[in-house]
Amino acid sequence: MTSLQIWALDGIPEIVTGDDLVTVIASAVGGSLADGDILVVTSKIVSKSEGRFVAAADREDAITAETVRVVATRMAASGHTTRIVENRLGIIAAAAGVDASNTPDGTVLLLPVDPDASARALAAGVREATGAEVGVIISDTIGRAWREGQTDTAIGAAGIRVFDDLRGATDAEGRPLVVTMPCVADELAAAADLVKGKTGRTPAAIVRGRSDLVGSLDLPGARSIIRAREHDMFHTGAAESYAEGYAAGRADASSASTTT
Repeated sequence: MTSLQIWALDGIPEIVTGDDLVTVIASAVGGSLADGDILVVTSKIVSKSEGRFVAAADREDAITAETVRVVATRMAASGHTTRIVENRLGIIAAAAGVDASNTPDGTVLLLPVDPDASARALAAGVREATGAEVGVIISDTIGRAWREGQTDTAIGAAGIRVFDDLRGATDAEGRPLVVTMPCVADELAAAADLVKGKTGRTPAAIVRGRSDLVGSLDLPGARSIIRAREHDMFHTGAAESYAEGYAAGRADASSASTTT
């Protein structure tokens, strides 16, 4: 039976622009890392170290700037508008991943420019500094369609297989598995958040017990988790899809009327 250990990494100070996360994390772990360990780091400290702060008196303007495509917009009874959008990384989430919590007044924090590249640099540096072959996941908190609440998911990854591809294997009854491909990177990100929490100022955790997932830094990153648009069955929200279809139907009817 697989045994999994997860613990928060203490001793990480408040991160500011220019901080070397490899040095910070290597100092925090000391000699506790082992081959096959997986380091899960919240995207916020990666963004802070990369200086992803932008001046924004209005967070909504920053969200607009990061938005590639609007998926759905809803206004709550409170008057607050929630926008579900696709951001420049291809991630579909509320507010484009723009974060206004725990940032200096008048600023917001954007996601890393390239989370997979950030993960590769961190994994390579930690491997060199500690001598341990580790994988790295950069996580962020995202809501889920059809379910209330949020969980942490992987937005960057390096040195780790993000999927446990079981297609072609058989289940316990000998039946073939055709589509079974757990996204273990997301599962590990969520598990690590159970010990990191949201308010404990522990932005990193170590997962031990899935060394089978750790490998080359050239493995596909978290970008490979994002479903291609042509396979996305829920490209827009229900109201937006209805409006688009209704407008297309009116246009077709008008064209037919003009032709006849």
